[in-house]
Amino acid sequence: MSFQLSDIKPNWTLFLDRDGVINVEKNEDYIRNWDEFAFYKESLIALPILATKFKTIVVTTNQKGIGKGFMTHEALTQIHTNMIRAINDVGGRIDQIYYCADLDNLSPNRKPQPGMALQAKATFPHINFQESIMVGNRTSDMHFGRNAGMHTIFLATTHPETAFPDENIDYRFDNLLSFAQVL
Repeated sequence: MSFQLSDIKPNWTLFLDRDGVINVEKNEDYIRNWDEFAFYKESLIALPILATKFKTIVVTTNQKGIGKGFMTHEALTQIHTNMIRAINDVGGRIDQIYYCADLDNLSPNRKPQPGMALQAKATFPHINFQESIMVGNRTSDMHFGRNAGMHTIFLATTHPETAFPDENIDYRFDNLLSFAQVL
């Protein structure tokens, strides 16, 4: 493996998936409002650590529930506003959130396509994908990272059966805190 965790420097960018990484993912359903949102307690410990290790932290999340009419853009904005406030309150940081509500799996902005990474680079021109890490709990997150030229970290929070080693996964951890603690 050519990429080592010790390669990470303070100018790097961290891309995080949301459901199954920061918060508990609803199985075969969508988080429709703030009342349904539940942080993993490990994430609220991990995010302040990660804030000291990365220059930029962004969330990239597929939100097909909007496209299906199960929730609104306004409800998602409220979820993200409250999520960022809670993360800030514990000393963590999310610099920007990008989401894709498109129903078409081939949409350029829907993971695993790299559109949300390109949006992040447009907002933060200093982002270098070769100095970026995608952390997610699905193989589509790993393919998203690879499609943008990033390193990848798989979290076994919701899909522990995912095979590892895998050419699309650089490292595997149980949760976001176990990754943060290694740094």
